[in-house]
Amino acid sequence: MVRAVYPGTFDPLTRGHEDIIRRSASLFDSVVIGVAASRGKNPIFSVDERIEIAREALADCANVRITSFSGLLVNFLREHDARVVLRGVRSVSDFDYEFQMAGMNRQMMADCETLFMVPTEGQMFVSGTLVREIAMMGGDVSRFVAPPVLAWIRRKLAPPGRAPTG
Repeated sequence: MVRAVYPGTFDPLTRGHEDIIRRSASLFDSVVIGVAASRGKNPIFSVDERIEIAREALADCANVRITSFSGLLVNFLREHDARVVLRGVRSVSDFDYEFQMAGMNRQMMADCETLFMVPTEGQMFVSGTLVREIAMMGGDVSRFVAPPVLAWIRRKLAPPGRAPTG
């Protein structure tokens, strides 16, 4: 059985993330989504909320499991008996950073392989950071996230005392 791990903050889970997850689920026997604590990115959702959001959005993916992690990715790989890391790359700058991370992971775990996946054309410029910023400024992010994710965003960002819109 070949198990892959797709680590990330997923704050929020975007259509780009979902694209990578669904495509990788057809390539591997099992895919573990590792939701990272990532306090440095100032997430709007807690780790538990991000796990629940992903579970709702990916409920139809039988071979995808969602869990949290903190610490070294190679330790997470070992815990889940995986050696493949999935990373989405949208640009040269993404690749440069991920290339360095892949090299370090391989230094710490010699049989670790990193698979770089390019999102489908319609998702190339979607990032969790941009979606989060647009949503926080009241913009429409409905085309960038699945309906369950959008509902979570609207509930989280609804002004105090007001019901979420849309």
